[in-house]
Amino acid sequence: MRIAVTGSIATDHLMVFPGRFTDQLVPDRLDRVSLSFLVDDLRIHRGGVAANIAFGLAQLDLTPILVGAVGPDFADYRAWLESHGVDTTSVHVSATRHTSRFLCTTDESQNQIASFYAGAMSEARDIDLAGVAAHHGGLDLVLIAPNDPDAMLRHTRDCRTRGYRFAADPSQQLARLTGPQIRDLVDGAELLFTNEYEHDLLLSATGWTRDDVLRRVGRWITTLGENGVRIESGTEPLQAIPAVPADTVVDPTGVGDAFRAGFLAGLSRQTGIAQAARIGAALASFALEAAGGQEYVFVPEEFLARLRTTYGTDAAADIERRLLAGAVRSRP
Repeated sequence: MRIAVTGSIATDHLMVFPGRFTDQLVPDRLDRVSLSFLVDDLRIHRGGVAANIAFGLAQLDLTPILVGAVGPDFADYRAWLESHGVDTTSVHVSATRHTSRFLCTTDESQNQIASFYAGAMSEARDIDLAGVAAHHGGLDLVLIAPNDPDAMLRHTRDCRTRGYRFAADPSQQLARLTGPQIRDLVDGAELLFTNEYEHDLLLSATGWTRDDVLRRVGRWITTLGENGVRIESGTEPLQAIPAVPADTVVDPTGVGDAFRAGFLAGLSRQTGIAQAARIGAALASFALEAAGGQEYVFVPEEFLARLRTTYGTDAAADIERRLLAGAVRSRP
């Protein structure tokens, strides 16, 4: 499948607070919050939702098409992505704005407080998917991940107009988008991705019921953290897929992106929906063990071992045959 991954491309500045955010909140002063957290660590990583997902797809030996906007400071980051199998020829480079910055602090309970500087991402609205499709000989699926809101809306409308299959992943931008905008992004999507909180936020913002959503999308995939994944459809029974435990929990940043990458890779290899979710959950366990969304190292043997442990030998053997087939290799 020719998968175009649209969305943010950013540099992540990740910090760790050795305490709990909730312990610093005064209940009767929440209308005037003024807090500063002294952090113990700062790590700078390559990130952005679209770039993280594209990286994950490339780990599974697909060649995703990354679509987004960056600044002239992107050269080293581009070289990294291309060395790991990502096609960056459809990335727009701004002449005046820096690549986006994500600043995130994580506490000891894995709660996060984050800010995002858009920078060059605001120019993503100028990217024409028809040009991307023409350059690559067509598009089989377009993922609409968090991005400049106008870009997300334009890409979604382009998909409808030109008949491209698309998946909606509004996630972090749900807090920024209006109800009508969210409805526009979701309606007609083959897949809708949210986490559990975003699931409820989407319903609240749109005024839709669960059934309203399921009449408008093919499948609604909701990640539930350590409780796994829920897959809902208007025509099929609900499916619950257990999570794959990580050996160690280091940083949740990029875990949802890794899940989406694994899920889309499974669909590309025609594994079926449940198996695609298992692939996503297994890849997410690798991401959870590393600080940053592109710092994990994919090891096929360990990947298969985790699948066997969590889902059984038959599921692992089917995924090995369809997804790996001797082609995947570890990437440094």
